[in-house]
Amino acid sequence: MTDDLLDPINRRILDALVDNARLSVTELARQVGLSKTPVALRVKAMEEAGLITGYRAMVSALKLGLTHVTYVTVNLSDTRQAALEAFNAGVRGIPEVEECYMIAGGFDYQLKIRTRDMPHFRTVMAEQISTLPHVHSTSSYVAMEAVVEANWAMPEG
Repeated sequence: MTDDLLDPINRRILDALVDNARLSVTELARQVGLSKTPVALRVKAMEEAGLITGYRAMVSALKLGLTHVTYVTVNLSDTRQAALEAFNAGVRGIPEVEECYMIAGGFDYQLKIRTRDMPHFRTVMAEQISTLPHVHSTSSYVAMEAVVEANWAMPEG
């Protein structure tokens, strides 16, 4: 990625869009101190370079009643490429899986599962997670409180 894509003005544009992706080009230009055309061109360049990958609505899981968060570690019985791909494809089809990461360490994957309550979580575990291809074992860790959540900002520098 070229340095000019992450110059101070583009960083301000990205910060503003992370805060509110619905900003008009006019308001975005006002916030960064440029006219509309250069701002629109900068945004388009960052989109084309893949720095901006999309825009979406952030929905409150809590307002939807999805208040139960559990982190699940998964160990697979097979970690060859075909087994990893089968697990990956399967886990993508479970709507309660909010995040899934392949991990280098004492287990193979870590999942963030968001459900209504413990009975809902138990159903998801028994009928979906445990039946994924090559799952050997799982461990679950229930979150008690969200201290920082979905609060990503552009790093400095």
